[in-house]
Amino acid sequence: MATTATEVKAQFWEEERSARSDRARIRAKIGGLHCSLCTGTIEKALGQHDGVDKVAVSLTHEQALIEFDPQRTEPEELLQTLKDIGYTIWDPRKTRTFEEEEADLVRERNRLIAASALSLVSIPLMFVELFGDVGWAWLPWVLGAAALVAVFGLAWHILVMALQSLRRGILNQHVMVEATAFAGIAGGIYGMTIAPAGFPTGGFFAVAVLAENYHIFSEWLSLIVRTRSSQAVKRLLDLQPDTARVIEDGDEREVPIEEVSVGDHVRIRPGERIPVDGVVRDGHSAVDESLVTGEPVPVEKDAGATVIGGSINGFGTLAVEVNAVGQESFLAQVIRHVEDARALKPGILHLVDRVLQVYAPSVLILATLAFAFWSAGPALVGGEADVDRAVFAALSVLVMGYPCAVGIAAPLAIVRGAGAAAERGILMRTGEAFQAFRQVRTIVLDKTGTLTEGRFTVRAVEAVDGDRDEVLALAASAESSSEHPVGQAIVAAALDGGLKLEHAGDFEALSGRGIRAQVAGKRVTVGSPAFFGSSGLDLGALAPRVDVLESNGATVVVVAREDRLIGAIALGDEVRDGTKEAIAQLRGRGITPVMVTGDNERAARRVANKLGIDEVRAGVLPAQKADVVRELQERSRVAMVGDGINDAPALMQADVGVAMGAGTDIAIESSDIIITGNRLESLLVAIDISSRSYAKTRQNVVLAFLFNAIGVPLATTGLVYPVWAMVAMIASVSRVFANSLWGRLSLLTEAVRSVGHTRSDPAPETA
Repeated sequence: MATTATEVKAQFWEEERSARSDRARIRAKIGGLHCSLCTGTIEKALGQHDGVDKVAVSLTHEQALIEFDPQRTEPEELLQTLKDIGYTIWDPRKTRTFEEEEADLVRERNRLIAASALSLVSIPLMFVELFGDVGWAWLPWVLGAAALVAVFGLAWHILVMALQSLRRGILNQHVMVEATAFAGIAGGIYGMTIAPAGFPTGGFFAVAVLAENYHIFSEWLSLIVRTRSSQAVKRLLDLQPDTARVIEDGDEREVPIEEVSVGDHVRIRPGERIPVDGVVRDGHSAVDESLVTGEPVPVEKDAGATVIGGSINGFGTLAVEVNAVGQESFLAQVIRHVEDARALKPGILHLVDRVLQVYAPSVLILATLAFAFWSAGPALVGGEADVDRAVFAALSVLVMGYPCAVGIAAPLAIVRGAGAAAERGILMRTGEAFQAFRQVRTIVLDKTGTLTEGRFTVRAVEAVDGDRDEVLALAASAESSSEHPVGQAIVAAALDGGLKLEHAGDFEALSGRGIRAQVAGKRVTVGSPAFFGSSGLDLGALAPRVDVLESNGATVVVVAREDRLIGAIALGDEVRDGTKEAIAQLRGRGITPVMVTGDNERAARRVANKLGIDEVRAGVLPAQKADVVRELQERSRVAMVGDGINDAPALMQADVGVAMGAGTDIAIESSDIIITGNRLESLLVAIDISSRSYAKTRQNVVLAFLFNAIGVPLATTGLVYPVWAMVAMIASVSRVFANSLWGRLSLLTEAVRSVGHTRSDPAPETA
């Protein structure tokens, strides 16, 4: 059966909105990326299509964003180009499973083992030829056969990608490695035919084998570092049960989690992991949500409370209505934030990409010129052509100029940083976050839910006529439809006090000011004192008491019925544990914390003084938070930390937006960094990782370019034996890999030893 265009789309690309109405944009996941030269190859190949305006390829997240004119080209044509040049594609909306990634690693490991075996045969024979003087006539033939097996067998995929690139006029690392291998074979054939006695024929064949072997090795190492870094966060999926008990007509039926649908009701018994995201419809329990919030204290759950798949149910039985499953669940979305980060690159990656666009052609031209100079140059001045030296020079330039070290220098450090951050519950959604966060000098902190617990409690109720229960019940009735923490706290206090709530109609939320609703046929308003003052309603006798409550750090709301004040309610919100210490450490690093809140000045100042924050912006409406960030950006780079819908514009405006993981979807989508727990100390860890990752990136780039800047000119002299050039190149690339591991070589050895083990297998013992 033929595959329809709709089916192709479902399998291979996802449409996104473009900034221009006459342009389309698709996002495709790509397999087989190796280094920055791969991204350049793809960008150039896709850019050759008529109607393609923009191509952005992310090596770290293995995806491409393509903007094009749908009247001039089709998505299928673009995807076919990716296949033609040797890459694979898969559904961008899905994360690759552990088993799929492990199968890739095993396949590449087996290829590497076979290539290494050829090298282990070739190297001793090469040295026997150089120093043994044994006169084995068959030796060059064995080494030549090994070279042919390496080039046309084990590395056939590299040859295909090189030919496809050449067909499109693209010179990349695949072309260079094949040029090196074919130059080695050509040198070997020259040695077996017309070269004088003593020519190192076997050494040239050995270089071809080693070139293919090391390219396969670097591909595998790059794959294993990327895979293991992404799997650190994918292990979250192991927290989600494989089955759920679905309630149907009063009966329970255990079904695979894949068969659970939104709207189903599932039963969770005491001590079980919650299999789905949903809303409690019946039951009472305490749920351990530490995987999300980082808080060890279980959270009480009653009817109406939300639960997250993967968290652990406590003492009670819960009936939960499912509102998210599969790719829409919280855990899957967290993973997708890592896997589907936007194809943005830090400035240093843009610089490397620009250099690599001219790097490969330059090395190939230089190798050609070196060969021409030593073979024809001496004859021009009356000497004899030095063909041996010309062959040495050309091949050594190709070997020394192999761009693997340059191409992996920056991305590998970023990938390792992303893995380290994910292990600490910090998700760096964009490459820009790695560069920008280390430069932040001002951090804007939302008060409620970020600096404080975000769980208000009613501390006092004041009534004009003395009936405090009436004030609380009326306010709770009006707030019953509100999702604001203040409203929920008022409702909880009324219910705990056994008060009867009336039905509320015509509910209206007044952003940042309060709410209005119809209760028992009368309009009830609950809002801040400032809102009532701006509405021309005098607080009268309540004013002194409101003043006292606010001076004690309480958040105060005033209650009115038909524009007549009947009372006020004071609420409090506790500061999160560890927040004061985190603020002190931020200040110690020269970072200025700024509190922004819609709360009153005195309540905000009381919290700020307790935490050691000097700069406070109080009474800020949601729409004004982005303005505050914009103002602060005039003096330094700014990060915004928030968790609510009202924080989204400010998160977008900031140089770096940081969302607390328990926040709203829109806050998370607006951010560059997600902290899956709610602990402010994670900001310090994120800054450290950003700084360290960028430092490693710079170190890698410097190391790679330094080697090439010294090695390539030296190779043009023809005095460097190609085998020693290969040894030097291997040392250079290995140094970049080691530096990218942040000094933890055990990470690589453990990752290598774990290849082929399933997640249920016991971990290999540490030597």
